[in-house]
Amino acid sequence: MHLGTKIYTLLRGKLVGKDSFGNCYFESRKADKEGARKRWVAYKGLAEPSKVPPEWHGWLHYTFNAPLEGKYNWQKDFLPNLTGTDLAYMPPAVKGGTRDKATGDYEAWKP
Repeated sequence: MHLGTKIYTLLRGKLVGKDSFGNCYFESRKADKEGARKRWVAYKGLAEPSKVPPEWHGWLHYTFNAPLEGKYNWQKDFLPNLTGTDLAYMPPAVKGGTRDKATGDYEAWKP
């Protein structure tokens, strides 16, 4: 977090909660003219927006008045964006494997 954000958070922020990644979520103590309160997140480690779980994403964007509690049994565990890491999805053919043979409905184009 930048120095300016730290000072702003100390002076005007109220901690609302933390997520499983250690990110802290804040809300301004005073409402603006329309009655809305500013909301922001202080990331733990690298500032990576994909590390914000869905329940907090909805709260940050004023979709929910409070972060969602719990989750449904059909929901998968949240994963941040893995692009550029060893855990990113790569099709088998790209990893050095071989691609499945095309089915009979494919004809190669011949100029």
